[in-house]
Amino acid sequence: MAKHDSSLDLIFAALGDPTRRAIVARLTRGPASVSELASAHDMALPSFVGHLRKLEAAGIVETEKTGRVRSCRLSQQGLAPATDWLSEQRTLWEGRLDAFDDYVTELAKARSDEA
Repeated sequence: MAKHDSSLDLIFAALGDPTRRAIVARLTRGPASVSELASAHDMALPSFVGHLRKLEAAGIVETEKTGRVRSCRLSQQGLAPATDWLSEQRTLWEGRLDAFDDYVTELAKARSDEA
C-alpha cells in the first residue's frame, strides 16, 4: 500500500479552489497585503480570509502582521510535498509507459515477421 502523507491532502484540498489558486498565482510575483489580494476578488473580506486560512493551514502561504497590515507570502517549502509526490508519479508512469511502448513495438515486430 502506498504511503500516505496528510500534508498532501491539505495541499491538494487548498489548491482545489480557483480563488486559492489565484491567490497563489498572485503571490508568485511577491508578497502582498490581505487587502491587496482581496481587491482582485468579488467577495466579502471574511470569506476571502477563510481562503487565506486554508492556504496557511496547508503550509502554502505565510502571513505576518505589522501594525494594522497583514502581509502574505508563499512559503518556500509549502508546495514541496506536492511537487515531490507529483515527481514520483511522473517517474512511475513514464516507466510504465516506456515498458508498454516496448511491448507494443515487440508485438508489431512479431506480427510483421509473421507476415
